[in-house]
Amino acid sequence: MKRLKTMLHVDFRRMFTMPLLYIMVGICMVIPVLILVMTTMMDGSVSVNPQTGVETVIEGFDNAWQIIGTVSGSDSAMVMDMTSMCNINLLYFAVAVLACIFVSDDFRSGYAKNLFAVRSKKGDYVISKTVVCFVGGALMFLAFFAGSLLGGTIAGLPFDMTGFGVDGLVMCLLSKIFLMLLFVAIAVLASCVGKQKLWVGLVGSCMVGMLFFMMIPMLTPLNATAMNAVLCLAGGAIFSVGLGLISKTVLNKTSLV
Repeated sequence: MKRLKTMLHVDFRRMFTMPLLYIMVGICMVIPVLILVMTTMMDGSVSVNPQTGVETVIEGFDNAWQIIGTVSGSDSAMVMDMTSMCNINLLYFAVAVLACIFVSDDFRSGYAKNLFAVRSKKGDYVISKTVVCFVGGALMFLAFFAGSLLGGTIAGLPFDMTGFGVDGLVMCLLSKIFLMLLFVAIAVLASCVGKQKLWVGLVGSCMVGMLFFMMIPMLTPLNATAMNAVLCLAGGAIFSVGLGLISKTVLNKTSLV
């Protein structure tokens, strides 16, 4: 435990002194503002395909909470349109980018090889990276939520809670944050496979993450309950432990250079 605490202290210090974290948190706050404002401006505009003459009406967000999620059982939850794709769920891939860069830097700089040679165990390394990247990802989600409130206000969108309440919104955010454990563990595993090759970690984490992406709206609706949060926490913890063991095995069985 003492060795793990030391590793966590070092990684937290590195994470919170790294400009990349603050850049990504800032981007996560700006993105919902741009999405809500721009889609509101284009709402109702018609585009015509010059070859077929088919007209397409661009539909924006009807409610500011749509950028956070949808109510379970609603038709919009199963429709693949702009409003259902441009929402907070995209952050799961942004968190994967943060984790991949954070882990890959250790191998490219030689820090990981020196670390394992001196005192640290590979299991402690995987746990530390998963926990630290999870905290960084949680900050990104909170920044996106704050940006959604700001963007909805600027765009003049309503904040009516139809079909859910404040407790459902809180459980929705908690469920999304807890589910992030799964995507962080995937990114850490992909980075352990790619090591100094950042592109391997990015491609691998995004490809595997896409397999779980369609499950997010069902697991984290706006009318989520405590059961949704518990299920996401339990599922994220179980997958992170399992994938963490695989990451440890990869580090033990492969070269660190």
